[in-house]
Amino acid sequence: MKPIWDALRKHLRQDFRWNLYGTLALFLVLFITFNYSVNLERGIIDSYRGNPLRIVWYFLLYCFAYYGGLFIYLGFTKEWWRVKNPRFWLYSVFILAVLGLDGGFYGYNSLSRTLFDGAVYSYLFHCFTNVSSALTVFLPLALFYYFVDNQRHHFYGLQPKWTKLKPYFILVSLMLPLIAWASFQPDFLRSYPTYFDSNADEYFGVSRWVTTLLYELLYAFDFVSTELMFRGFMVIGMAHLLGRGAIIPMVVCYASLHFGKPLGETIGSIFGGYILGVIALESRSIWGGIIVHVGVAWMMDLAAWLQKI
Repeated sequence: MKPIWDALRKHLRQDFRWNLYGTLALFLVLFITFNYSVNLERGIIDSYRGNPLRIVWYFLLYCFAYYGGLFIYLGFTKEWWRVKNPRFWLYSVFILAVLGLDGGFYGYNSLSRTLFDGAVYSYLFHCFTNVSSALTVFLPLALFYYFVDNQRHHFYGLQPKWTKLKPYFILVSLMLPLIAWASFQPDFLRSYPTYFDSNADEYFGVSRWVTTLLYELLYAFDFVSTELMFRGFMVIGMAHLLGRGAIIPMVVCYASLHFGKPLGETIGSIFGGYILGVIALESRSIWGGIIVHVGVAWMMDLAAWLQKI
């Protein structure tokens, strides 16, 4: 765990200011309170499912979160010169558009209803929901990386680094008691497990563990794309433009990604996003974040599944 604590201490020594972090905390409290008061994500934005306006809504949501956090940060650091660089706007608008596309894309719904005459619609819908980021995230980022980005950071930190990964597995294990406690909360069990049962195993003539394992693997893939966008592009990819300032707007935007989830999970994403952002900035790799994110997600599904059976 020492490398993680050392990275956090180093970043906080250089970046922490009571007035800055206090203002950001107030902004997040107001932003999160507004969302859960009006049910913004599930009640308003998701009412446009199947409509291209849903993508626009998500784009505007993420723009407000990202630029709101960034402008507060710049207001205290007085580093306004960073946003005068045209490449900052190219990079930031691009990734926010990718986030909007990924959040609002719903093409897999009709595909799920068409394949196998809709007999396993629910299963395919959940699987396609997770794997659709290959089209909405990986493809746009790959095109941007090879045709626009002139950096050489191994595709936004995705190059495997198999050394010094032990602390991240320890960090995952430390989350187990908190997840066990959360599994007894009603709002947690309304959201998890993300996939519990379907008739897919009977339809395809396989054991239930086969269809469940396939779903969980695709579920993990979705978190790889999440780390690639937030810690990869927004931190590693934007660091040459924003420096340490790349972390704060990413954290606010990452919190907004969790709107529609249980309130505790949204609040936890602020601290988790900050820690993973610092790790990515220091290591120039997102693999620590992938291990933590996938490990916690699988434990949450498992805990909820055990509660329900």
